[in-house]
Amino acid sequence: MSVNLAKFMRVLAFSVPVIGLGWGTFIRSAPAAEQQPLADQIIQALTPKPLTRSLTGGPSEQAPNAAESQFIDSLRNRPSRSITLNEREKIATLDQVKKGYDNDINFDYNSAKIASPAMGNAKALGVALSSAILKGSTFIIEGYTDAKGGDASNQKLSERRADAVKKFLVLQYNIPAADLVAVGYGKTRLKNPDNPFGPENRRVRVVNTAANVANR
Repeated sequence: MSVNLAKFMRVLAFSVPVIGLGWGTFIRSAPAAEQQPLADQIIQALTPKPLTRSLTGGPSEQAPNAAESQFIDSLRNRPSRSITLNEREKIATLDQVKKGYDNDINFDYNSAKIASPAMGNAKALGVALSSAILKGSTFIIEGYTDAKGGDASNQKLSERRADAVKKFLVLQYNIPAADLVAVGYGKTRLKNPDNPFGPENRRVRVVNTAANVANR
């Protein structure tokens, strides 16, 4: 009887870690599954589409060129505070012919911390950018504020918000830092001008630099 009991204990000791590992795997994979529907929307919004031909025989939308690629490369691995006003304006010009997505990663007033209600959207963004479809593209992470406060303080706050989302994606989803360019726009480009102090303006926006179709 004692021999059988000892054998049973050895089997039980071996089985518990295996069971624990199974549950751990399930727990880790469950959040990704929960974020997948929103991640799919982000993927669709940011996926480049093939250029079509216009009636004149040329591309119907502006394709990336060598100068544009060189400019994007010059922004890699730079802190957001180092990006000049002229560079920010040039990025904004590129945005007009790129695919962008307002991810609704909103922030509390005067805060650069991703708030708990926005964490689900941040995770969905991480899942999307890790997908086979988007992996390897370079993305602009744009930070914004509402209209309350001065220009200088809002510029710095918007940069910290962009940096916070970039850091989250790098640490939590292993997105290469060089593929994420963080830039702040302060209160200059409100999402909702009719409600300049509204929380919807305290956000980040993501733009795929590889896209060649205007964001409509």
